[in-house]
This record gives sequence, structure tokens and C-alpha cells, in this order.
Amino acid sequence: MANLTKKQEAIFQFIRDEADAGRPCPTHREIADHFKFASTFAAACHLKALVKKGFLIADEGKVRALWVAQSFPGVRRPVTAEIPLFGSIPAGFGEDREQEPDSCVVVDVATIGFKPTRNTFCLRVVGDSMIGKHICDGDIVILEHGPDPRNGEIVAALIDRKTTLKTFVQKGGKTFLRAENPKYPALVPSEELVIQGVFKALIRKA
Repeated sequence: MANLTKKQEAIFQFIRDEADAGRPCPTHREIADHFKFASTFAAACHLKALVKKGFLIADEGKVRALWVAQSFPGVRRPVTAEIPLFGSIPAGFGEDREQEPDSCVVVDVATIGFKPTRNTFCLRVVGDSMIGKHICDGDIVILEHGPDPRNGEIVAALIDRKTTLKTFVQKGGKTFLRAENPKYPALVPSEELVIQGVFKALIRKA
């Protein structure tokens, strides 16, 4: 956190954790005991600094009258966005299926590294054909509909009326889809290849 020493940041986090847990603000003595200060004076000095820097609000004359400011300097508040989740997509052999709207995925824009647009959507991965790109069964891929893929980019595609997630490859004047797992063959379109979305980011639940 900007403008805070490491100890001030630790104390602020301790107070915020207590507040999030529904407990009252710790006293000077409780803070001193928690951080093993020799006296309450050190705790009081750190709290005074946190109030001065705008991270805490104090009500003078009351023992537990400190609370976390609703907005404070140097702390980024997440900018979130909702991205529609259109079911699943095979990361294996292509399947003849239609994508149905499922729900929405809420993401932190800073975490995924780009600002979603109205053409951004998500699909849940089924299969292991893309493990070479660290995309595993159960992951959620974020894709952008519209842009033409560059050679080597991961795409959601409709190939001969079957959907799949693969790497887009242009080589020797031919276009095909490559799996990132040697047990799966490359997919060469015999009729049509429609790019539904270009890979932008990955969400993996622990």
C-alpha cells in the first residue's frame, strides 16, 4: 500500500481483518500484544499515522472508535466486469453441438489484462487436447469474437459444423487446427472453418 511502512500495513490489515470478521476494532493493548510491542505507545503511534494518512477514521474519546475508511489512498479497488458464459467447448475431438447461454463470470479487469467488450465471452473447457498450452479440463477460457486470428493463436472454432478449441495454424498455404496434445490429430477442414473467438485469458479454479 502506498505511503505505508510495512508495520503500518500489517496493523492496518489486522484491523481490517477484525472488521471483516464482525469484531470490534482492537484496542491499543490488543494491537501491542498481537505485534509483540513493548508498550501501547508504539501501537498508538502507528494508529495515529494510519489516521493521518487517511486509512483509518478515529472518533476521539472512545476506546474502540477506529474504523476502516470506505476509500483510502494507495489501495486499488477492483474494477470488475461480467462476461457471459456460453456453456462448454470440447478440447478434444470436435463435437456437433450448439452453445447455450449458461451464466456470467465476474472477473477483475486488471487480473485478466484487458477490458472486456460486448464481443467477449467465456467457455468451459472439456477435454485435454490443449494441455500443452496449460489449458486443462474444467478451465474457463475467455475469448473475443470478431478479430481474425494470427498464426499460432488459440481459437474456438466451428470446423465442418463441429466446435472445438485448438491452435490456429497457417502453413504452406493451408489452414488447419492443431491440438496441443500428441494423442490428438490436427483438424483439417474439408468444408468450412469458422472462427468463433480468439483466446484472451484463462480462469482456473483452485
